[in-house]
Formats: sequence, C-alpha cells, structure tokens
Amino acid sequence: LASLVASAAAFAPVAFKVSSSALADARSPDGLGVDPGPLDLFDPLGFVEDEESFPRRRAVEIKHGRIAMMAFIGMLVQELGVTFPGSLDLAGQYPFADVLKDGMGFPALANVPAGGLVQIVLFGGLAEVSAMPSSEYTGGPQDLPGGFDGSQGTIPGGYPFTTQIEDPEQRDRTLNVEIQNGRAAMLGVTGAMIHSCLDSCDHHFFYPITHN
Repeated sequence: LASLVASAAAFAPVAFKVSSSALADARSPDGLGVDPGPLDLFDPLGFVEDEESFPRRRAVEIKHGRIAMMAFIGMLVQELGVTFPGSLDLAGQYPFADVLKDGMGFPALANVPAGGLVQIVLFGGLAEVSAMPSSEYTGGPQDLPGGFDGSQGTIPGGYPFTTQIEDPEQRDRTLNVEIQNGRAAMLGVTGAMIHSCLDSCDHHFFYPITHN
C-alpha cells in the first residue's frame, strides 16, 4: 500500500509560482524556459497548454537537465582517462578503467555487469518514486523552480547556498540559463552516446590530446 501511495505521489500535480519579472514570458505557465534566440517557445507537443501537469513536467525537465550536465562533464573527464580506482565488483573482475575499453556511451554500458545495471535502474526508480519524486520539487526553502522540498530524515531540501539572488530579473535570467544548459546537455549526452556507436567517433572531445 505504501509503495502505491508513493507511486501516485510521484505523478501528482506540483504547485508552482509564476514569475513576474520583466524577463518572464506569459506564453509559458511559469514564465521561464522560452529561448531568447531563434527557437523561441519550442513546444511542438503543446505541453504548455496543460497547466495542471506542467509543474511536474518542468520539475522533471530540470532534474534531467541537471543529471545530463553532470553526465556530460563526466564524459569529458573519463575521455582523458580519469576513472575511479578499483573495480565495480568485490572480486576485481570488472575494473573501472576497463569500462571504457570499447568506447564511451552504449559500448561502455555493455562492459558493466548485469548486476550493476540492475542496481542503477533500481536506484533511479527508487529515487523517482519514493526518495525524490517530482511532486516534492515545488520550490524548496528558497521557492525556486525545481527546488527540492526535501525528504524528512533522509535528504535536506533547498540549494546548498546561503545567499540567494534577490533581483527578480537576474534570478529569472539565471534560472533560464540553467534550463537552457540542461536542455543542451541532454542533447549533447544523447549525441555523444549515439556517436560512440560509430567506429570513427571513439573520442568526442579531446581527440588531438588522446591520440598524441
């Protein structure tokens, strides 16, 4: 019963506040996420029209963007040969350094043991359904889009900054930068993983360095 309640909460509507700064765009329910460049309001599926589910979609977008930005930096670092010491398993049969022996992205996933992939999927599922569901990204202590409210007894809420941006326009600009960078990172990580399946693209970022 508890798991069913948690699953329902993960997909419940999320309350959100609409930005009122000069940078806010009325076409977006929260005033954010509109590209000032040529893409403008890119919403071919019409998600902005469903205001009831929009807050959760925005929280999911911000969460995925943050994960993708970390993943992109991780791909940069690992391409230079920087990996964790040791192995994926206690027996030492799967060294971290060997995960990328066949390339990055999907080929690297093939070098992770099945048990490790199951753990990754289970961790992501538990985080999304019970530990950090999107229904808890309603602003947090700082009342910011995508701000995590926290899970009592496990994960603190809010951002690890003592000083917040007080100017509404600067705050909206910074939040828009995060959303746009997250979108770019999601596309970048996806592109890099697809290119990793091509024989001519074993390295994406530092080819002159890694091949000299």
